[in-house]
Order: sequence, then C-alpha cells, then structure tokens
Amino acid sequence: MLQNIVEKLTGHQQNENHGKINGTVVLMKKNVLDFNDFNASVLDRVHELVGQRVSLQLISAVHADDSENGLKGKLGQPAYLEDWITTITPLTAGESAFKVTFDYEEEVGVPGAFLIKNNHHSEFFLKTVTLENVPGEGRVHFVCNSWVYPTEKYTKDRVFFVNKTYLPSETPLPLRKYIEEELVHLRGDGKGELQEWERVYDYAYYNDLGKPDKGAKYVRPILGGSSEYPYPRRGRTGRPPTKTDPNSESSLPLIQSLNIYVPRDERFGHLKLSDFLIYALKSIAQFIKPELESLFDQTPSEFDSFEDVFKLYEGGIPLPEGLLKDIGDNIPAEMLKEIFRTDGAQLLKFPTPQVIKEDKSAWRTDEEFAREMLAGVNPVNIARLQEFPPASKLDPKVYGDQNSTITEEHIKNNLDGLTVDEALKENKLFILDHHDSLMPYLRRINSTSNKIYGSRTLLFLQNDGTLKPLVIELSLPHPDGDQFGCISNVYTPAEQGVEGSIWQLAKAYVAVNDSGVHQLISHWLNTHAVSEPVVIATNRQLSVVHPIYKLLHPHFRDTMNINAFARQILINAGGILETTVFPARYAMELSSVVYKDWNFTEQALPADLIKRGVAVKDKNSPHGLRLLIEDYPYAVDGIEIWFAIRTWVADYCSFYYKTDDIIQKDAELQSWWKELVEEGHGDKKDEPWWPKLQTLEVLVEICTTIIWTASALHAAVNFGQYPYAGYLPNRPTISRKFMPVKGTAEYEELKSNPDKVFLKTITAQLQTLLGISLIEILSRHSTDEVYLGQRDTPEWTADTAPLEAFDKFGKKLEEIEERITSMNNGEKLKNRVGPVKVPYTLLFPTSGGGLTGKGIPNSVSI
Repeated sequence: MLQNIVEKLTGHQQNENHGKINGTVVLMKKNVLDFNDFNASVLDRVHELVGQRVSLQLISAVHADDSENGLKGKLGQPAYLEDWITTITPLTAGESAFKVTFDYEEEVGVPGAFLIKNNHHSEFFLKTVTLENVPGEGRVHFVCNSWVYPTEKYTKDRVFFVNKTYLPSETPLPLRKYIEEELVHLRGDGKGELQEWERVYDYAYYNDLGKPDKGAKYVRPILGGSSEYPYPRRGRTGRPPTKTDPNSESSLPLIQSLNIYVPRDERFGHLKLSDFLIYALKSIAQFIKPELESLFDQTPSEFDSFEDVFKLYEGGIPLPEGLLKDIGDNIPAEMLKEIFRTDGAQLLKFPTPQVIKEDKSAWRTDEEFAREMLAGVNPVNIARLQEFPPASKLDPKVYGDQNSTITEEHIKNNLDGLTVDEALKENKLFILDHHDSLMPYLRRINSTSNKIYGSRTLLFLQNDGTLKPLVIELSLPHPDGDQFGCISNVYTPAEQGVEGSIWQLAKAYVAVNDSGVHQLISHWLNTHAVSEPVVIATNRQLSVVHPIYKLLHPHFRDTMNINAFARQILINAGGILETTVFPARYAMELSSVVYKDWNFTEQALPADLIKRGVAVKDKNSPHGLRLLIEDYPYAVDGIEIWFAIRTWVADYCSFYYKTDDIIQKDAELQSWWKELVEEGHGDKKDEPWWPKLQTLEVLVEICTTIIWTASALHAAVNFGQYPYAGYLPNRPTISRKFMPVKGTAEYEELKSNPDKVFLKTITAQLQTLLGISLIEILSRHSTDEVYLGQRDTPEWTADTAPLEAFDKFGKKLEEIEERITSMNNGEKLKNRVGPVKVPYTLLFPTSGGGLTGKGIPNSVSI
C-alpha cells in the first residue's frame, strides 16, 4: 500500500534537465502514535502556517568543504516537506508519505547523508527517505527509523546516512567527520540527568534497585563495580541520588515509571501491543498487587484443593464486590478485561496453560518431571554426572563438607542392571544440581517466610531415550554453623502412600529451586542483563554504516526499554519478582554472585553443551557435535538454529572482511570489542577467556553468540513460561514449609490429605495470582514482532550479496521449522511431546501474535 503511494509521489519519472531531485519522506506523526498528545496535530499545523517547517539538506558524499569545516561533505540548500497540512493521516494507518523537492547542486553531487530540522511543536518517527533520479547515482535510499524531536531540543543537528555499508577505511572522506561527530554525540559526556529526547548511550551500575529512603527493608547492594557484587552494566539515566545514600540512584514514582530514560529510539513508543504490555505490567504493580494483598489479608490465602486451582482457568475465582471497580478507576476497561479475563463478571480467570490442557495430572509423573529438564522452560541446567557421589565446589574452609550423601544403595536397583561405575562410563547418569548456587544463601532466605533446600537430583537415561529420576537430595546448612557443612536427606521415588506424597513434595522443592534459577539466571542474567552492554557499546562505537552495526542492530530492539522497566517494577526492592520468587530480597544479589562464574565463550551453545557434558565433539556427527542424550529437544533444535545463525554470520562477515588484516585494522570494530569487554563487562575485563578479535573466525563466533543469546536462547527460556508455569503446581516459585517429619501433625495430615499439604507448601494464592498475571504478559508475542530471519526494513543494506545470504538464512530456518514439526509428529522421540502432550516448539522460528509457546523474536523484546 505504502509503496504504491511512494510510486505515485515520485512517479519514477526521469528528470531530464537534472534541475530537481524528487524525494519521498515516510514518517509517522506523533498524534497517530501518542494518544496522550492531542495537541500535536493542531500545533504542528500552526507551525507550518507561520513558516516553521520540516527542512532537509543533502550532504555530499563526493565533495568536501574546505579545511575550516574539517573536510565535511558540502551541505546543500534546505528543501521542505510539502503538504503537511493537507496530508491527513488516518489514525489506523500510521504512516504518511510526503514529497520533498531539492534543487540539484553540482557542488553537492551525489548525497551520502542528509541533515533534518524539525521546526514543529512535536516529534515524529522518521522511517525512510528516498531520492529519485540523482544525477550520477539514480535512486538513493535512506533507512532512518528514528524519532526526530523539535530542533530546539537538540544541541547537535540530526544527520542520517545513506543506506550503504562501509568499513571505516572505505567510508567516503566527506562523510567521515559527520560519522565521527555522531558517535561522539551518542556517547554523551557522562554528566547530568538524561531527558527523553536525548540520544545518549552510556553505562551505569545497577544502583537503582534499592529504595533506601523507604527504610532498611528496601536497601539493596549495588550490583557492578566491585568484586563482591560484579554485574554487567546497564544504561545510564543520570537521575539524582537518594537522600540517604549518595551512591544509590533514586527511582521514579511508579506513576511515572513509563518515563524512565532510555535513548528515544530504544523505546516502545510506536509498538501498540508492547505499550499495552508495559502498561499492563505497571497496572499489576501499582493497582492490582495492593488490591489483592488487601483481599488476601482478609481471607485464607490457600488453595484447598487442585480443583480450586483449576477454577483459575475453567470458571474463575470470585472477587469481592467492588474490587474491580476500585482497580478500574485507574486502569482502562479494555486492559482490565485483558489482564483479568473478566468480561464484566467479578471473576478472575486465566487461559488454560498447555501443561494441563490435555491431561490434568500428567505433570505429576516422574517422566514429565524429568522431561521438562530437556524440553521445558528451563532446559539449560541439566548436566552429565561425572563423579559419584556428586562433589561440591564450595570452599570447605567456609562451608565445611558440602559433598553429597547419596550412596550406591539409594540408586543401584534402578540402573537397569548396571553398576554405578558402569552407568557413569556409559554416560547414563545425569544431574540437576541446585546445591552450590543456593547453599550460601539458604540461612538468609530461610529467615524469611520462605523455606528452601539446596537440591541435587540424579537421573538415569533409559533405553527409550527418556530420563528416569533416581533420587533427590535436599540439604540445609548445619544448625551449628556454616563451617560444619550441611545436613541432608535423600528421597527415592515412590508412588503409593505417604512415601509417594513425600516424593511429590521432594520434586516440588526441586521445581521451586529450578524456577528461581530459571528466572534469575537462565532468563534475566544470561539474556536480558548480558545483552544490554552489547546494545550500548554498539551504538557508542560502531557507526550506522558499519557492517557489524547493520548485522547486530535488529537484535537490540526494545531490550533497553524492557530492562529499564524491569528495574522499576520487576527486579527492584519490593518488586513483583521479589514478591513471587523464593530468594525474595536476595534475588538480584544471588544473580550477581552467580555472574562471577559467567564466561562469554561458554554462552555459545556448542560450548555450553560440551561444558555440561551433554555433548561431545565428534567429527563424524553433523556439525561436529554428538549429543549424549539424543532426544534432547532444546539441544537438537538449538544446534540447528545455532549453526544456521553461524552460517549466516560467516557469509555476511566474509563479504566485508576478505582478510584477517582488515579486521585488525578496523578501528571502529576494535574499539567496539574493547569497550564491550572493558566497560560493558568491566568487572570481568581481566578474565583470560575473552576472545582476541584478530580473525574472521573469532568475529563470527562473537557475533553468533550475541545473536543466539538475544534471539533463540531468550525465546527458549521466556515463551514457555505460561505454557508450563502458568499452572503453578507444576512450577512453583516459593516453598513455605519444610518437609513434614514423622511424628508431627503435618506428617499425619500428609497421610490424610496429601494434596492440601502440597498446596500449603508451595506458592500461596496471592503470589500465584501475581505470578500468573506476570508470566502471561511476558509469554505473549506482540502482533508486530520481528522474528529471526526477518527484518522490518527490506532495504537494510544496499549490498546484494548480504541480502542473498540473508534470504538463504530465512530459507534454512523454514527447513528447520518443517523438521521440528516432523519430529513432534513422530512417535519415536518421546521427549518432544511427553505425558502432558505439549509438543516442543519453543525454538520454532516463527509465530503469530499472542500466547503461542513458539517463535524466536530477533531480540530480547519482552
């Protein structure tokens, strides 16, 4: 549709006398995008009438001014957008196309950039500018995708560069000065509070999670800048410090939380559904959470039976009269209906999670418990057992003996006739180990209302490819002090009686640990937090015409925005995550301690699989990698996706970097990698494992790892949240009681009403409702999501070979989709569907909008 408009405006006519250059400007007016600014349209028209218009000036790529101007490309005369007043954009369309006509100036010649001045009242989103019949060049296209604020807001003119890709050494001399100035501007000066129209990318510590002015309960350590609490950097906002702690940054009032600074082009502004999601998150934190807390202060906060839980999805839970009205005074009706599924009724109702759609009890089976370690929402922690019994890596001088108390007697009858040694040698034993990472925090966590164990779960690989749980070890710090080690209890599978109920509880304690590790480590730390420094460093050090900028840029969409918002209401002191996940106030601190062992090279999927011992190098296997659990859906699909990305990256990079020498001499590239290591991950800058960016092979590996992390890895650990954890008994996030002990009333109740004891042990009603509300939002795709193998701008480069390579990448992903569908439909691979009959689609590349349980967005966008 828009292309037809463009063609009509430009006419594709030849301009025989070269006197004029016809251009088309495609933009989105603010009044279409922001319904909070109804004055934008009127005031912009007033500005037009009094001569305050939008002007563009072409910048030469071939002719430079004299040395006084630093050999900058010659600047042409201003031309103005035509017919702003008469171009009325329908609210549903969004985009407007405007004509602009330039006088051809020989001293400008072929333009390589343009300067734009917005003399209107309000900003607009500039998408593209296309020039036709430029003498000596023909068509010249600019991809902008940027907000342009009124000129008075800027200290430096806005400049956009032609849609060509240049290495620094090949960039036309007249454009270099403009590019250098642009990068300097984007880095900022490190001073002052940043405003929404500013475009500064800078680094800061996570010093805005606590709220010390509210009292000691809300004090949190600063993450980053110390050996005790290392962390990746986040984007700087420059907000003033808190009153009580000059090192802590003040947070915005919740009502203003949508206005937290990120560079304007990183914000969600033009994405309607993403905006809806963010408003919905804010609504949960600001209005729904306190209302529900008030409600459950007055009523028993327990589910009495699994039927009570099922009512969340099948009929709804009645809410007190007037509750929705109280909340509705602050939340638009459409959003309230969407969050609460109320349809006008006083009922709280959610979509049925996939894990209980086909079978309400299959989640309780041992096979499904084990399968989800390979194909659930957190399939990145299971490892091959390399020694028996499992040993701890915690410092024995501090923590005493933390080695496992599991013996051969516990498991020998379940090894299909093998001895433990034989099972180890045949790569049949696996472990889900949540002992060492949690044990140092258990005393503090268990001083709260939460009651947690360190856990080790051993599993046996059966001949049909499925895993069988063998034993669960639950451990607590020794009551006499850390130096005395831990006390442990070992539980083995049972199906009947009180032993069966105890086994179900033991699995629940493991699921609680896995839920916390998933949210804090697998999800937040290893995708969201580590991706943000890449966004910042890339915008500070790589120009928009640089090939690696063009390669990586789609994988940054919305990341800084969702992370900034998370710091405001999700991961902050008293935020939703602390309320719903067991480490509570120690959540982010714990993730910082785990970051001490983070290693960039191990984020590459093949390296991760090899490190965990679930794969080995094998030159006779596809991609040189052999899985020791052949039916490991995350790894099987992940390997295909990883190598598809790697092939695409290699094809792309090799087009621009014909020799390693070019990489070594690319000043922008070298500055980018140096800053990402030394600033973005400044607390780990001296680690010896950082790759040295000297060869094409290393460049390809670095870029593949970055793209994998932002796209496929995030998809694998994010979009299965509601399908698997939307039913909280399957993935509880909190345990509130310890295991019942013989001779106690709890033990007797376990005999008579095991389901009630189970539900009283795991996440309570309030946290369940908050948790489900949150993960339903975070598991949804926006309708305008851009998936791996897709770009939102077809002409993202003018170079043919990279476009052809990208097309090949897209076709490869289509083949992978077909293969995934075929494997899921087969009967041989039992782990792909499992007892719950949920096919593994979390690494299926594409998806529609909504709650689909599949699709790999290009970026960490939600």
